[in-house]
Amino acid sequence: MNSLPQQPSEQFLTLEESAKVDAALLSSSEKFLSRLTISSLKLLKHIAQEYSVSVEDLTTEQVIAWFEKDGKIRREQGVEASYLKW
Repeated sequence: MNSLPQQPSEQFLTLEESAKVDAALLSSSEKFLSRLTISSLKLLKHIAQEYSVSVEDLTTEQVIAWFEKDGKIRREQGVEASYLKW
């Protein structure tokens, strides 16, 4: 897996995306799930790119391994070295 540069908008919603969700005729829980789904899609695209596969070809094992790797980086090198900043 190659480490790719991270752009802040890759990880979470952009202001424009968030505004579009806010403008949608959705309940609060539907808006939350919409934001979560859009953010998850961006993360899955990043993971797929690291594995050089399409999102559709990602396996459960690859997603879990990616989270394990990112968590290990966070624990050993600090949050700034990891992809997810939490």
